[in-house]
Amino acid sequence: MLVNQLKAFFAVARLGSITGAARQLGLSQPTVTTQIRALEEQYGVELFHRGGGRLTLSEAGRRLMPQVDRLLQQELDIEFALRNSAELQGGTLRLGATAPYYTLALAQRFRARHPQVELSVSAGNSRQMVDALLAYQVDLATSSHLEEDPRLHRLELGADPLVLLVPRGHALARHAAVPLDALAGETLLVRERGSMTRQLGEQALDAAGVRPRAQMEIASREALREAVVRGLGVSIFAAHETGRHPDLIALPFDIEMPLVREYLYCLRERQGARLIEAMLACVEPTSHTSAAPSTGSA
Repeated sequence: MLVNQLKAFFAVARLGSITGAARQLGLSQPTVTTQIRALEEQYGVELFHRGGGRLTLSEAGRRLMPQVDRLLQQELDIEFALRNSAELQGGTLRLGATAPYYTLALAQRFRARHPQVELSVSAGNSRQMVDALLAYQVDLATSSHLEEDPRLHRLELGADPLVLLVPRGHALARHAAVPLDALAGETLLVRERGSMTRQLGEQALDAAGVRPRAQMEIASREALREAVVRGLGVSIFAAHETGRHPDLIALPFDIEMPLVREYLYCLRERQGARLIEAMLACVEPTSHTSAAPSTGSA
């Protein structure tokens, strides 16, 4: 019970909100609030100052933070050591994924070599997956962000150019290659902030001085594709993420576009752990650039 209460305290203190802590811990907001209040009442201490709808750490809370950090780190290290203690005939490995094209190919190779290891895959955007790795919520993570954090070990999985996804029958579908300024008359469908594809697409448009007629944010890759099918707009995708759908066409641009690179990360301190090392060994040498799909490819 005490460890759970300390986890709630630490998450709220680090994220600055009950809502964010509840989301990270997979708990309801009332549960997080109850755990913190129970901790304060049991030991007669005020860990947060509450005022104006905000929580700020008290002096007692600030003193407690590094101690709880060390405690939770020890718990994570023990849990990881237990999962990694078995030979490769067992154990559990958690992979955080951004791009299914690379992640599923990697998972397929790993499963073929180590079928007895339980592999779980969670999904999110690049920023979310790196954060999950640093928070020890996953053991490895893929991301399109180039991270220079010295705590991380990195391998490149591949790289793809940006392409335009349009519904079949769209006026732009007649182009062999799409001029970037053609997007000025379109509604552009984009991922949420934190997506490298969105960031690189916006940078290319800004550099060309192109402003789409309208923009709509949609939080998942699958929902974006469905929105394009329904004619809500067009979307910039990494070439390998376009998928296959009879009503969609992926078109290259008529200028060189930024490459979306995909990396696999693990914590440097755990790079030599048996299960992580086995996953890293499944990474194949990259060809660095995938060919852009031709007109009519789905």
